[in-house]
Amino acid sequence: MSFKTSSQALTDMAFKVRQHIINLSTDGGCFIGASLSCADLLVYLYEEYLDIVDFDDPNRDYLLLSKGHDVPALYGVFVEKGWLDKDRLKNHLKSNDDIYWHPNRKIPGVEFHSGSLGHLPSVSLGLAYDIKASKGNNRVVCILGDGECNEGSVWETFLVASAKKIDNLVFVIDRNHFQANMATEDLIPLEPMQDKFSAFGLETYRIDGHDFEALHKVFSSLDYTNGKPKCIIADTVRGKGLPSIEARADRWFCNFKPEEIESLHLELQGKGKTNLISETLTVR
Repeated sequence: MSFKTSSQALTDMAFKVRQHIINLSTDGGCFIGASLSCADLLVYLYEEYLDIVDFDDPNRDYLLLSKGHDVPALYGVFVEKGWLDKDRLKNHLKSNDDIYWHPNRKIPGVEFHSGSLGHLPSVSLGLAYDIKASKGNNRVVCILGDGECNEGSVWETFLVASAKKIDNLVFVIDRNHFQANMATEDLIPLEPMQDKFSAFGLETYRIDGHDFEALHKVFSSLDYTNGKPKCIIADTVRGKGLPSIEARADRWFCNFKPEEIESLHLELQGKGKTNLISETLTVR
């Protein structure tokens, strides 16, 4: 199946989303590393794959961002889709708006509050189950973090989804190999993830989460009538697009100074690598 737009158009949109993420990483900061890792996933799903025109349409597809700390990427996509006024991003962490570190349903397009990891997979399952019971054709996509898979509720959801043959449900794992400020394999090893998910009854794939061609090949081939829930492990890079913070455990939450933001934008454009001074960076 061919792209609706083009791989280059998706790349251009992802670049703009990353610009928004950088802008949100000051004046209080944000979880920039994980937001950058899942930007391409969100761009592909919203721009190319999901059927969403009206968020009040009960027949729309659904995307639930379980790793809610990646909401800067979600905000960025909403701006580029025309669903959120760009100027509202200036209200990040301000008391006059609802744009902050985790998704809030008061923002049109946010399907459910998230931030408590391990919570939204079960919500997604309930939604997908209801759609099937109502004979609907909607698809439900739930994006999880890899570290989030340490939560027992995630595995319970996999078991129930498989047992109930919920084949309109897709779990996407943003596999950036970090959980907060530690590598996942140094904390609680997750591998072999594909074998584990398959053993829980999921139809499981593993791809490069930054490769739009690879994403499209898998998503366009999914069979929503085979009685099996799906799981796509998307290998990504924390901090993707900014070499100075890529794959760094200490760059998960950042609060940069304005001059550093300018340098990061240049770095995103490929115009050098930012030399960040540790004392100017807040890490949580």
